[in-house]
Amino acid sequence: MTKADLVFTQGPVHTGDSARTRASSLAVTGERITAVGHDEVRELIGPRTEVVDLGGKLLLPGFQDSHVHAVYGGMELAECDLSGTVGVDEYLRRIREFADAHPDSAWITGGGWSMESFEGGLPTRQLLDAVVPDRPVYLVNRDHHGAWANTRALELADVTRHTPDPDDGRIEREGDGTPSGVLQEGATGLVARLVPRKTAADRLDGLLRAQRLLHSLGITGWQDALLGEFNGQPDPSDAYLTAAREGTLTARVNGALWWDRGRGSDQIPELVSRRKELTHGRFRAGSVKIMQDGIAENFTAAMTSPYLDGCGCATANSGLSFVDPLALRSHVTELDALDFQVHFHALGDRAVREALDAIEAARAANGRRATRHHLAHLQVVHPDDIPRFARLGAIANIQPLWASHEPQMDELTIPFLGPERAGRQYPFASLLRAGATLAAGSDWSVSSPDPLAGIHVAVNRMQPGATGGRVFLPEQRLDLPTAVAAYTAGSAHVNGLDDTGTLRPGHLADLVVLDRDIFTAPAEEIHTARVLRTYVGGALVHSAS
Repeated sequence: MTKADLVFTQGPVHTGDSARTRASSLAVTGERITAVGHDEVRELIGPRTEVVDLGGKLLLPGFQDSHVHAVYGGMELAECDLSGTVGVDEYLRRIREFADAHPDSAWITGGGWSMESFEGGLPTRQLLDAVVPDRPVYLVNRDHHGAWANTRALELADVTRHTPDPDDGRIEREGDGTPSGVLQEGATGLVARLVPRKTAADRLDGLLRAQRLLHSLGITGWQDALLGEFNGQPDPSDAYLTAAREGTLTARVNGALWWDRGRGSDQIPELVSRRKELTHGRFRAGSVKIMQDGIAENFTAAMTSPYLDGCGCATANSGLSFVDPLALRSHVTELDALDFQVHFHALGDRAVREALDAIEAARAANGRRATRHHLAHLQVVHPDDIPRFARLGAIANIQPLWASHEPQMDELTIPFLGPERAGRQYPFASLLRAGATLAAGSDWSVSSPDPLAGIHVAVNRMQPGATGGRVFLPEQRLDLPTAVAAYTAGSAHVNGLDDTGTLRPGHLADLVVLDRDIFTAPAEEIHTARVLRTYVGGALVHSAS
């Protein structure tokens, strides 16, 4: 009998396999799992076998993130970081401190500020001018759908009261039309185009920095949701390809090639060429990202009915569809025929419907193919569209961390959606009951990449650490096994990694060890669990010790 290279004993082992959900031992030979069971697995221990005594700690399939911006997130960790706080004074302190520490930087860049920190979600250029008056400042907000610029940055970009709004964005303005300092959606590119370009070395460093962080959170693979140039941001593809060729990419990554919404089907041959070029080792780019709408907080998410104003009256604004809905059907049909997966950003209920209509058109033209199209975010879904996910084989790609009461939800979203639409937000359980496949991701660096935090909110519909507060639409809570499955088997399915996501013989040994068994702990403590070890293909890529 061939002895194993690695054996875990004294479980629990949560396999995620419906035929055997729990075990106590698991063996690995080479890159793959060779046995899952109990005491009999010990027979595979030989003189050179590494034995890990779990001692009651939990072994799980490695987590996978179905929607993340790893390179961007990694690069931002080296810039002016405004995340982790909502205090305006703290933002300004960090900006001033960063500027003082980098006197030779021509621009001050970074981000992570939250809309909830400012009245109406809108900071001003004057706040930035007070701390950095002499150099341009450009800071993206935490959802990356807007940016905050000082007067110097706006002047350099020649953004004035006479500058028209781009078709896919908006310049926030003062009473006389002067830009106020906030740029929404496509308008961010007016200033971002001037920001000093990141080098290839910067992008590679960002990827490796992000990979270390994601592995420390138990993440063994992901789908990068934007490979291409966007609003002045550089294309991160070269970082992945370099790391894959050099052997420093330890994660398994599927990239989503950016669909230029200013063009049409003429770009498809280029996407085909890029898919071939960007395939090496653990990296491939078999998906196409189509951003169909914006976000609810700045009223660019595409809705089936108008947003409300501060008085609760209907406005003339129902959000933006970035790609013409009829053209979208044609594009998706052509991409589907070429075996591309389509990764939709669809946040409002109209965008969700337009994406499902496009998938339906592709199914009608091409038949049912193994393209695994998925819709990310799904903040508002019309009840009529929920059954369509299962019928069309469209995967619901959820970002659970957003499904809770917090100031951005309670102050900047619910009042402008109205009670009926607000009650349709993040309908995880409804999608599950209707037969949809759930995958889960973070959208980091928009929000925390920690899968345990996301699982916590999916189960509790409350922010990690919140006690005694309101549960956000409690009927949409998921049970813990389902939430874990979304971050493992569900995201593995989206990422085309069919031999990962569950622990069974023959599957790749992508594994995570937690410091406790979250299945026996109180639900309100899920977020307190910590990752001790992460393995990819049986190789240790993170150890907390």
